[in-house]
Amino acid sequence: MSRDICVCLDFLTDAHKAQIRAVAEKGGFTVHFFTMAQMDEAAKVGANAEILYSCTPKLLKQCKKLKWYCCSFAGVDLYCKDPTLFPGPDCQLTNSNVYGLTISEHTVMVTLMLLRRMPEYKVWMDDHKWQGVLPIRSIKDCHLTMLGTGQIGRCIAHSFRALGAAKITGVSRSGRPVEGFDEVYPVAKLDQLLPEVEILVMALPGTDETQKILSAERVALLNEQALVINVGRGTAIDQEALVAALNAGKIAGAALDVVDPEPLPPDHPLWTAKNLVLTPHVAGNMTLPYTCDRNVDQFCEDLENYMAGRPLAHTVDRSRGY
Repeated sequence: MSRDICVCLDFLTDAHKAQIRAVAEKGGFTVHFFTMAQMDEAAKVGANAEILYSCTPKLLKQCKKLKWYCCSFAGVDLYCKDPTLFPGPDCQLTNSNVYGLTISEHTVMVTLMLLRRMPEYKVWMDDHKWQGVLPIRSIKDCHLTMLGTGQIGRCIAHSFRALGAAKITGVSRSGRPVEGFDEVYPVAKLDQLLPEVEILVMALPGTDETQKILSAERVALLNEQALVINVGRGTAIDQEALVAALNAGKIAGAALDVVDPEPLPPDHPLWTAKNLVLTPHVAGNMTLPYTCDRNVDQFCEDLENYMAGRPLAHTVDRSRGY
């Protein structure tokens, strides 16, 4: 009887497909490749597939005999909130923890834009005004506060350390020590940390616990030199309070790659907020070849685990959301 793997992704090269086939054949699997434009064809194969490697809940719901769903994204909150997407509680879910490099580079980019006053210079340039020089700051000798110390948070911390950050503080659910951080505090201590924040980077999953974790009350605790950068989930910030703080000059700037809702409506106040760098959820994505290569590598590594009867390395606890 055929053991089928359904793969429905747009970023795969011929080399990626050959890599997946080579591993799958060792376990007697047949791999069927589809693009996202071939969803209907993929669903026909998926109906009897044992494994699905994709990024869409629409296709997952059609796979009634599935034993393992490998999501090519890092964020899987949608899947954790809706158990009806899976054929049963025993269907394993893994995600792809490969976005640290590209998201850390994006974070460095937008942080430097804010430290070097790019949003303000852009206003001058758009007005065709050559108005002089603004004082700037540097990542060197800065204090980074990292809200979220997972794979992405650790990569961001590493990048800031390489650029000379003087201190890197982590904030996590547990507050347990994490390599690369000078100190790590539990979220319960966040209110005490915020008044001293210089650069706050948020890289959190979308869970009930992280919903508006940067509330209006917490935005008010930030000082006038603080920068807020969010590369996790838009739901983690009270956006109305953030806009008000930016426009009133109560914080120095912000960079949001994630917002709520997405896509952002044309009349949303975030579009016109002062000193805000806004990008359309592109910090991760699949546009960097390295990310695509590692995505496939991780799937193949866990496919080896699956065929050998070993635990999958990137299993998501659906009850926790990550």
